[in-house]
Amino acid sequence: MQYIPLIHLSDLPENTHKSVKNGSKTIALFHYGGIISALDHACIHKGGDLGEGFIQMLDDQERYVVCPWHGWQYNLKTGKAPYGYLDRQALYDVIVENGMICVSEKPVADAFRAEHESDPLADLRSLSYQTTASSLNILGISATNMNRDLPRPSTSETALQHALDIAVSKFGAQTKMIKLRELNFRHCEGYYSRHEEACTWPCSISEMDADDGMNEIYRSMVLWADAVILATPIRWGNASSLYYKMAERLNTVQNQITTHDKVLIKNKVVSFIITGGQDNVQGVAGQLNSFFTDLGFTFPPFNFLGWSRGWIAEDMENNYTRFFKNRYVRRSVIDLVTNTVKLVQQIKHMDASQLQAPKPKISEAGSLSE
Repeated sequence: MQYIPLIHLSDLPENTHKSVKNGSKTIALFHYGGIISALDHACIHKGGDLGEGFIQMLDDQERYVVCPWHGWQYNLKTGKAPYGYLDRQALYDVIVENGMICVSEKPVADAFRAEHESDPLADLRSLSYQTTASSLNILGISATNMNRDLPRPSTSETALQHALDIAVSKFGAQTKMIKLRELNFRHCEGYYSRHEEACTWPCSISEMDADDGMNEIYRSMVLWADAVILATPIRWGNASSLYYKMAERLNTVQNQITTHDKVLIKNKVVSFIITGGQDNVQGVAGQLNSFFTDLGFTFPPFNFLGWSRGWIAEDMENNYTRFFKNRYVRRSVIDLVTNTVKLVQQIKHMDASQLQAPKPKISEAGSLSE
């Protein structure tokens, strides 16, 4: 068996680990319990560097390295995943010769990525779009939060339901309403901050938890919808916190552009309903437009309905009634839906493959020395 010298033994003290590169090969070395072991450094899941992971003792009293990107675990001695999983990281033999840590030229146990009979994210992974040349699927998303046991009127959500009803009655659309407060989904956990490739499609959290509520958003927004109407209240001059929680998780969509030059949102339209007791409708609309254009959405003219009674209008018990008695609101809901549908019908015939995303690419960033 041929061995490759990597580093001096003194460079890997007890209870330490690191990744070491020799030519085209990078190996993660571990020195724990008096044993030096070596695994391929790139996690078989998404390529996270195991040399930057942390060590964990599991119930079997064996040490495992935990991938810093998404938490996959591998036994330091065998490269195997914990009990119940069949995955294995490539394992190399290790010898110490003349004070140098040397690893076998080839693995003594090859990497193995277990195949699962059913993939709950197969439709997201393969981008199984449900839109057609003639479809008119309109997704309503309500970012209003409230106590489920103490429901209350919501101007933005009621206007959204009215908009969806108009889309059905006037244009024959298929509609769907998602209330973010009814979805059980995790906050973005910032894997992108570790490495740009750690923010994946499908979302890293979806990979860990196929029942995460954001998967309904991903399927409905990316695969099913021709148009999205997002309704949010104004909270201290901003969109609701539920909107921002969703938006952070949608970074998985935008990140595909910057890391893979892959646009997931094509020929889709978005409009907004923004209501609240405080002003700053235009500021909220500006943020929403800025974010959704980065996802790939197109906007119709006059793509938001705004309602605010101003800073001193504290009689919120009257807000709901005044909102729906207002002729501007009733007319604007119809106009918003009409503008949205008309643009959907127009861009259906546009060749989205010719569109370029003027987003920064990782390959354009240059090196730190430039």
